[in-house]
Amino acid sequence: MTASAKYKRVLLKLSGEALMGDKGFGLDSETVDRIAEEIKAVHENGVQVSLVIGAGNIFRGVSLAEANIERTTGDYMGMLATVLNALAMQSMLESKGVTTRVQSAIPMSAVCEPYVRRRAIRHMEKGRVVIFAAGTGNPFFTTDTAAALRAVEMNCDAILKGTQVDGVYSADPKKDPNAERYEELSYQDVLTQNLQVMDTAAIALSRENDVPILVFSIHTPGAFADVVEGQGTYTIIKNTQT
Repeated sequence: MTASAKYKRVLLKLSGEALMGDKGFGLDSETVDRIAEEIKAVHENGVQVSLVIGAGNIFRGVSLAEANIERTTGDYMGMLATVLNALAMQSMLESKGVTTRVQSAIPMSAVCEPYVRRRAIRHMEKGRVVIFAAGTGNPFFTTDTAAALRAVEMNCDAILKGTQVDGVYSADPKKDPNAERYEELSYQDVLTQNLQVMDTAAIALSRENDVPILVFSIHTPGAFADVVEGQGTYTIIKNTQT
């Protein structure tokens, strides 16, 4: 561990859309490669890294209501889609020499490990990147909630959410040029202002366990490493100081 790292153990939350690049669906190999390089750089700095990746680039369970597919079934299909993204990222990281383990909340021993908390912690202690797949293993919970849950279970110092923009704004900055960017927010601010950072369950879980959330742009080169060092451009969400 170098002295520059402010956070020693982190969970990186990525949306499935972050892996699409300019494509409208699926995986863009150049984008996955670039993000893997970002993760490798942080890992080589001695930081213990885990990931949760969504599946919006492949599948969204909630979108199936219009297709007459039951919500629970749709959510399970979405969980399986996260495994595809996890395996893709694992393969890309290992091609770069980063030892990686995928743990799934839905057991599928032929392709990855089942989720076991103590084993996951041990993997990180041994310098392996751990990717948590299949959400929480339960329908009606998003991968945001899964990320907050795993971060708490792993005793992570912070959740780093890599998004399409460089922090939290009062409105979509791509649609509203007057949108205000926040440097710091409390969990309560996020809830009361209905800021679309993470879902309510994820924010509440992070607040109850005092795990800060740092929101930054995953598309800015070097941003992940900068944020882990407490530098760069990001919005931090944490408990207000009394």
